[in-house]
Amino acid sequence: MESTEFIDVIRAESAALVAAAESAGLDAPVPSCPDWKVADLLGHVGTVQRWAAGIVEARATEARFPADVGRPSDPAALPDWVRAGSAHLVDVLTSTPSDAELWTFAGPGAAAFWFRRQAQEVALHRVDAELAAGTRSPLDAALARDAIDEFFDVIAPLRLRERMVGDGETVHLHCTDGEGEWLARLTPTGVEVERAHAKGDVAARGTASDLVLVLRGRRGVDAVEVFGDAAVLDSFIDMSRI
Repeated sequence: MESTEFIDVIRAESAALVAAAESAGLDAPVPSCPDWKVADLLGHVGTVQRWAAGIVEARATEARFPADVGRPSDPAALPDWVRAGSAHLVDVLTSTPSDAELWTFAGPGAAAFWFRRQAQEVALHRVDAELAAGTRSPLDAALARDAIDEFFDVIAPLRLRERMVGDGETVHLHCTDGEGEWLARLTPTGVEVERAHAKGDVAARGTASDLVLVLRGRRGVDAVEVFGDAAVLDSFIDMSRI
């Protein structure tokens, strides 16, 4: 996906997230994030979007964490606060060359990292908000395929490296609504991934949206077809939670 497409995702998914949050109510529990209510979800999204916008806007080449992002003390103000933060993030990214050098999770890199990371972040949390409201709509297929790639490119090696370990167990993911196959192997030092057709200890087949939502704990495994050792898939999903 192109950087401009990610900006469109951030704009649309942020609006959908806030709409779902308002429908659910600020005190509604978020089933996919058991320790959170909707107010916590909005607080998280508003904080993360402002943090990312600050890094990109400043062209920061080292990690920086603002002491105060202006989170309102009145929970009723959270929806508008998130709307304002999302709009600012979109404006910042729109005015930033995708190849501008700045800090990423892996160290110095291109601003394109943040376009993609923030699109995937808010899309997943939009699903959380909808689950709190008792609804759920799928991710766009292209975005969902990229979400699986981004999980293996960024989240697994940089956020979950110490957790996603094993003794060679393999999980094969296979999209049914377009190209996309991944073979993930758990090793003692982290997960290794091939983007290819291959036989694993367990295979999961489904739409790209269902695959990534199952992988990230937003849908049950009954949303996909499972072949082989289901216990390996269950363990893999548990490791993937964040």
